[in-house]
Amino acid sequence: MTTTILRPETGRSTLPFVDQYHPDRPLEVNFYRPENHRPEDPVIIVQHGMLRNGDEYRDFWIPAAEKHRLLIVAPTFPDTQFPMAESYNNGLILDESAGLVRAQQDWLYGVPARIFAALQLAGVTTLKQARLYGHSAGGQFSHRLLATQDHSIFSDVVAANPGWYTLPDLTRKFPEGMGGIGLDEVQLARWFAYPMHIFAGDQDIDEADPNLPDQPEAFAQGPSRYKRAHFVYDFAQKQAQGLGMPFNWKLIDVAGVGHDGAAMSRAAAAYWFEGRIPPASELVFEEATNL
Repeated sequence: MTTTILRPETGRSTLPFVDQYHPDRPLEVNFYRPENHRPEDPVIIVQHGMLRNGDEYRDFWIPAAEKHRLLIVAPTFPDTQFPMAESYNNGLILDESAGLVRAQQDWLYGVPARIFAALQLAGVTTLKQARLYGHSAGGQFSHRLLATQDHSIFSDVVAANPGWYTLPDLTRKFPEGMGGIGLDEVQLARWFAYPMHIFAGDQDIDEADPNLPDQPEAFAQGPSRYKRAHFVYDFAQKQAQGLGMPFNWKLIDVAGVGHDGAAMSRAAAAYWFEGRIPPASELVFEEATNL
C-alpha cells in the first residue's frame, strides 16, 4: 500500500507524488477540487496525451467539475522521467535494452490506483472506485491498463482517440497483443467483460498526422485513429464470440470532433454525468492542438 498522502486544496493545485515502485521517477499530480466537493463525490483520473500536459488536461475538466462536483486528478508523467512511448503509453512493461519483461509491480499502469489510494488515505475521498479517462497517448495508457491490471477500483473507463491499440490476443506479443508478458485467458476474459468505452472522434481521420503511430502493427489496424477504433472493436467482438467469453465493450462515435483532447473531455463528462453526447457545436471551441 502507498504511504504517500495527497490532500489537494480547493481550486487548482499541483502536488508531488513519488510512486513506491518508481522512487527515482517523481511525478506531479494536477488537481481541481471545487469548493463544494465532498468526500463522497466522484473522482476522475485523467491521463494526458503525448505532450505530458496533465495541467491542461486537468483544466479541460474544470467546467464539468464545477457543474457536477468532481475531483479532477491528472498525473503528469514527464518526458525526463518517462521518455518516449515505451515509458508511458506502453507502461514500462518491457525492458527493451535487456530484452526482459519487468516485474508486474513495476508496470506503470498500477500508478493511478496508488494515487487514488493516497487520496483515500488522506480522507479526500471515501469512494471505493474512481473513473478513468485518457485521450490519445492517455487513451493508449487507459486501455492497456485494463488489459493488464486489476481494474476493480475503476467504475468507468473511457479510452478516447488512441493512436493504436493492444489487441485482445494472447498469440501476439505486447504491445501489439497481450502475449509474452505473463498474461493468460483469465486476464483476457476480465478485459472483455469490463464495460470499456472507446470514444472515437469521427473527424480524427488524418492519415498523414506526424504523431500518428506508424509502425506496421499500427497501420495493420487502419490508416487513421478513427478507422483503428472501429477495427479494434470489431476484432475484439469477434475474438470474444469465438472464445465464448462475455463482451461488454462499447464504441462511441463522437460526431464532428477530431483529435481534440478538450472536446473529447467534454464529451466524456456529458456522457457520464448527463447521459448524452453533445453536438460538435457544444464540444469544439477552438482548433485542436492538444495531444
